Amino acid sequence: MAQVVPPVVFDFAVVGAGVFGSWIARTLHQAGQRVILLDQYGPANNRASSGGESRIIRMGYGDREIYTQFSWRSLELYKDFYAKIDPTLFHETGFLWMARPGDTFTESNIPVFDRLKIPYERLDAAELRRRYPQIELGPVTWGLYEPRAGGLMARRGVQAVVRESVKQGLAYRQGAVVSRERTKLKMENGETINAGTVIYACGPWLRKLFPEVLGKKIQPTRQEVFYFGAPADGSFGPAKMPAWIDAGDTIYGLPDLENRGFKLAPDRHGVTVDPDTQERLVPAASVLRVRAYLKRRFPRLAAAPLTQTEVCQYENTANGDYLIDRHPGEKDVWLVGGGSGHGYKHGPALGEHVAGILLKKKEIDPRFLLAAKPDIAAGGRSSTVPPPVAKKMLDR
Repeated sequence: MAQVVPPVVFDFAVVGAGVFGSWIARTLHQAGQRVILLDQYGPANNRASSGGESRIIRMGYGDREIYTQFSWRSLELYKDFYAKIDPTLFHETGFLWMARPGDTFTESNIPVFDRLKIPYERLDAAELRRRYPQIELGPVTWGLYEPRAGGLMARRGVQAVVRESVKQGLAYRQGAVVSRERTKLKMENGETINAGTVIYACGPWLRKLFPEVLGKKIQPTRQEVFYFGAPADGSFGPAKMPAWIDAGDTIYGLPDLENRGFKLAPDRHGVTVDPDTQERLVPAASVLRVRAYLKRRFPRLAAAPLTQTEVCQYENTANGDYLIDRHPGEKDVWLVGGGSGHGYKHGPALGEHVAGILLKKKEIDPRFLLAAKPDIAAGGRSSTVPPPVAKKMLDR
């Protein structure tokens, strides 16, 4: 008679191998827990919000100090991890806030930076022109520069977290969860995963999986990203150009990292999408709008060739705060999300934070609770700055 092998029971199953899920799984595994990580399409796949080439890490969040703390801690963890496996996954380009008269949000970063001893420089228009002749300032009158900030290589970074964690004993399966009974998950290949606790960190799939709970709380939206061919002289490369945001135009970008092109993207919510099925073609009208911006702010790139585009998703909550909470009807099921648009930079620190909550070493900050999430209203806002500030900027 064949011997019956009892199923493996994990302490934690993490569904979603994006930046949140991979760092949550890694942190729990390093704490000595039995952990399995699952993803239907694979880590940082091209449907995922973590699947783009690059992301910005910067510390400025105005008076929302917890996110500045997350960024500062994540920078430390990213650099420590990458130093051991691949230092090219982080580029310390610095980050420039392009500010206009009356920009109280950019100004509000300064006391937080002082309190947390985060280095910065306040630059007047003359100094901006001296350092960055590539930029036509227009209405920009001053800047706030974060020298320790920069660009993270997103897709390769998430894949590295999963790869290195698996080497160290983390269990990983690629495939869809086709049915679930609380903490018992049935995979499409017939395998059953049993866990004490299941964490869903599925980014834009969260609302799709839990429509009754998150249907009005999280909205996945289409986001378009553009890369333009940079001059061969390196003037738009990381040695001479920082990562940046022009909050007055709600658009941000990165220099020519790894010769992939000068990146920029509007920081406004697009139309609601299904991450499984949306096609990722960028229409000509979007290219024309971005080119009009280039002509105003980076005139040397006005006629630069469009070399690559990306379409991904944001999946923010209405107020931009993350979701970290139990499923209201299932005490052993946790929901973690609301991170797209600004979540990638916080992956390692959020992994620590969530692991601390799950291991009962810390309490949930009330801002992350499901009950603190207002319903999503119609209209697209920036994910980089709080809703009231963003509305003013979009109304300009």
